[in-house]
Order: sequence, then structure tokens, then C-alpha cells
Amino acid sequence: MNSITPPDKRVEFTFDGKKVIAISGQTLAGALLEQGVRTLRKTRIKGIPRGVFCGIGICFDCLVVIDGLPNQRACLTEVRDGLTVETQDGLGSLP
Repeated sequence: MNSITPPDKRVEFTFDGKKVIAISGQTLAGALLEQGVRTLRKTRIKGIPRGVFCGIGICFDCLVVIDGLPNQRACLTEVRDGLTVETQDGLGSLP
């Protein structure tokens, strides 16, 4: 994140247990790419890593688990304080 970002525009969430600071209004996909995260899920059959592909919500490659709810598109979800985001394995499962 750019060091000139005003503190009131910063948002904090976790990804796989690690703290991430992002800019308010940014998508999860954008914030995670900025942090160097390239794998957001693994396919259900072969466990092949997948990440952001289209960035506009069409391909479903950027699925993550958000606050325990699987199959959420990181490219369409805006960052919010306190989100818990996790890499999704396969189809994901509900708690």
C-alpha cells in the first residue's frame, strides 16, 4: 500500500491468518495482488492453484472464503475492516 494513503482510508482484514492493510474502496483481489498473493483457491480435483484471471466477475477463478462463506469472488468484493478471508480448497464448505 502506498505510504501516502491517509490513515482514514486504510482498511485492515486478514488473509489466511495474516494481517493485510488495504485502501478503502479497493477490491479484495486488488488488495491481495498488491501484497503479492497470486493463489486464491485450488481446484477441486487436482488441487491446481488459481488466482485472478478476468478481474470482472465472469470467470470465477478468484473464489475465496469470506467470513466462513465459500465461493465469494474476490474481484467483486470490496475490502472492509475485520474481514476474514481464506484460500478456498475445492468447492469450499459451509461451517
